[in-house]
Amino acid sequence: MLSKSSKYALKAVLYLSLHSNENKKIQVREISDNIEVPKAYTGKLLQALAKRDIISSSRGPTGGFYMTPSNRSHSVMDVVEVIDGRKKMESCLLGLQDCDLDRPCPLHNLVNTSRSQIIHVFESIELDELANKLKDKSTFLPI
Repeated sequence: MLSKSSKYALKAVLYLSLHSNENKKIQVREISDNIEVPKAYTGKLLQALAKRDIISSSRGPTGGFYMTPSNRSHSVMDVVEVIDGRKKMESCLLGLQDCDLDRPCPLHNLVNTSRSQIIHVFESIELDELANKLKDKSTFLPI
């Protein structure tokens, strides 16, 4: 359901949520090393997220990427939409272009309700909530 790029982007954003703020900016290398994703790939994802104000960035010798309180209030779905677009989450699991409610593929009706629930959860969970669960160790992510 989530592309590899969306998974990497979420890991990067959560790393930033845990380790950065306006006074502590983080370079791409540190993020990529800690989420174990190639630097160029990580940089491309971070640039896309910064362009849409999901994360913040600044240039120069003391620049880098960071999270503001406003950034932290974005939803998981906001990240996924920037990286994959909403259509990917709603697309046919078999990759059929013509699959919809009127003409469903064999899997459509089996997963449609679950997919809608997942999208709703992704829209309602803020990045800060996930970061707080990592901080209090009620969830884990090896970053």
